[in-house]
Amino acid sequence: MKDRVKPERPSFSAVAERRFRLAGKSIIEKGHPYFVPVDKLEQKFASDPDGYLSLAHYDYLGLSRNPHVLAAGHAAIDAMGSGAGASRLVGGERSTHQALERDMAEFLGAGDVLAMISGYLTNVSLINHLLGPRDLVLIDELAHNSILLGAKSGRFHCEMFAHNDLDDLEQRLTENRDQYRHVLVVVEGLYSMDGDIPDLPRLVAMKEAHDAWLLVDEAHSYGVLGATGRGLCEHFDIDPSRVELSVGTLSKSFVSSGGFICASKDIISWLRFTLPGFVYSVGLSPTTVATAHAALNVLRDEPERVSRLKQKSRLFLDASVAAGLNPGDAIGEAVVPLMFNSPEQTMMVSQTLLEAGIYAPPIVQVGVPKDQPRIRFFFSAEHRDQDILRAVDIAAAAASGSLPVQIASADR
Repeated sequence: MKDRVKPERPSFSAVAERRFRLAGKSIIEKGHPYFVPVDKLEQKFASDPDGYLSLAHYDYLGLSRNPHVLAAGHAAIDAMGSGAGASRLVGGERSTHQALERDMAEFLGAGDVLAMISGYLTNVSLINHLLGPRDLVLIDELAHNSILLGAKSGRFHCEMFAHNDLDDLEQRLTENRDQYRHVLVVVEGLYSMDGDIPDLPRLVAMKEAHDAWLLVDEAHSYGVLGATGRGLCEHFDIDPSRVELSVGTLSKSFVSSGGFICASKDIISWLRFTLPGFVYSVGLSPTTVATAHAALNVLRDEPERVSRLKQKSRLFLDASVAAGLNPGDAIGEAVVPLMFNSPEQTMMVSQTLLEAGIYAPPIVQVGVPKDQPRIRFFFSAEHRDQDILRAVDIAAAAASGSLPVQIASADR
């Protein structure tokens, strides 16, 4: 019997290299603006007459360097140390954990809140935990990757409906509801790639008519939507208790890190003892809790920050449209993308902005359809109007070809 010749198999490195090529490696081979040390970028443009401007970060309310927030963080690390130490269930918690959760629940009009170490983990763990083999989850096709992963990794059936197309959703509910025990509908409060929002009043009426549950990911809408930043429910004047579950993050308006779940007290009590992403993960560090809590207090005490944010966002939106740029369906609330014709044009406009001290990286290949490259612009209540208008002028000139630029890596 002849010895079998073992087939040659590619190495792990070769497999990784092939997958990287398929993911769009060629786009960044001539230089790219990703993973820039932004502190160095800020230092580089400190002496420039126009200074440095970040339109790439989620500091919507301008609180990342607020003195009350910074003081709270310093005090917490001095009093309680740097780490949480363990899972809150098995290792105990700090009194500040539930104090933050209580105040957040009161502010948002929720029964209770459960804070977790990661916003991404919150969706992945929660959606998988809620449903079983006889259940259905219906997800907006442009929902965040954490939602998609949480839904597709479960034992239940998962379908996606066309983005913000509630006629499509209603048809799926009408045709499929009776085949399943439980049905969960998942949407975002503010879509971070497109800057648009769902029709919450119709969603609530629809899920109630079909005896379904609704989960709204408000990562980008808490602190942004509504007159006082209480999110999508305040924006539409909907009682928050009519939404079974809301998910938020501490990394955006609350300038810290981590995620949280809003639900009734009974639901949160159940999740405290059973949700894998909470039970088996470390709690938030004292500094994280303190800075997030301080940011929440500033938002509650200074709601005019939300109004300023709206003004800045809409200034950019209106000026972009007037300049012939394409913001898609964005409504002008904290997040406004500009769409371009090709990845190359998108990279070029981003590089032109970077050379002018404006950091706004391009979004190509990852997170958006390949034929819809864009630059996302994130706004802050602390941005200056003249800086916003300058960014529009530079982007418009670069897109039209009137500002020549050579694509190159950002200065490290």
